[in-house]
Amino acid sequence: MDQLSASLAATLQAARHDRDLSVNALAERSGVSRAMIGKIERGEAQPTAVLLGRLSGALGMTLSELVARAERAEGDEGRIRRVGDQPVWTDPATGYRRRAVSPATDSPLELVEVELPPGASISYPADAYIFKTQQLWILTGRLRFHEGDLVHELDAGDCLELGAPAPTTFHNPATTVCRYVVALVKTRS
Repeated sequence: MDQLSASLAATLQAARHDRDLSVNALAERSGVSRAMIGKIERGEAQPTAVLLGRLSGALGMTLSELVARAERAEGDEGRIRRVGDQPVWTDPATGYRRRAVSPATDSPLELVEVELPPGASISYPADAYIFKTQQLWILTGRLRFHEGDLVHELDAGDCLELGAPAPTTFHNPATTVCRYVVALVKTRS
C-alpha cells in the first residue's frame, strides 16, 4: 500500500470517529458493507472512487475534502506544492487518476487535475457535492458529464460550472484520455 492509500485509510477512520459513528452506522448511511469499511480502514482494500464518494457523502464531506485531508496528512504545508510533491491517487477499478495540484493550506479554493481513461465512467451521489461550488475545465479529450437529468458534452477548452448537488457521472466516450481540471470552492460547512 502506498503512503496516500495508508493516509486515506486513517483519514476515513478518523472522520468516522470524529462524527461518533460506528462502522454499522456508516454502513447503513452509505450503503457500503461493514466488512468493506473495515477492510478499507485497516488498509486491506484500496477503495474505488465510487466507494469513496458514497462514504464521504455519508460522513457529510465531499470526496475531494476526504482525499484532501489524507493528502494534507502527508505533511507539505507551504503555499507552494511542487509538481513532484503533488499527491496522485488512482482508482483501482477504472484507472481514473486524481492529482492534487493546490498547496495543502486552509484556502477555500482547491484545484484537482483528473485523467479519465478512454471508455471509463465514474458516478457519484449528490452528497459528494455538498458545500462546494465546482467548475470543470476540459484540457484534452472529451467528457460526457451527467448532472442529474442533464447531459453535457464537453470538449477541450470548455468550462462548466456545476449546478445544485445532483447525482453525477463522468464518462469519457472517446478513444483517448480525457484530462480536466476541477476547481472547487468551499461555500459553507
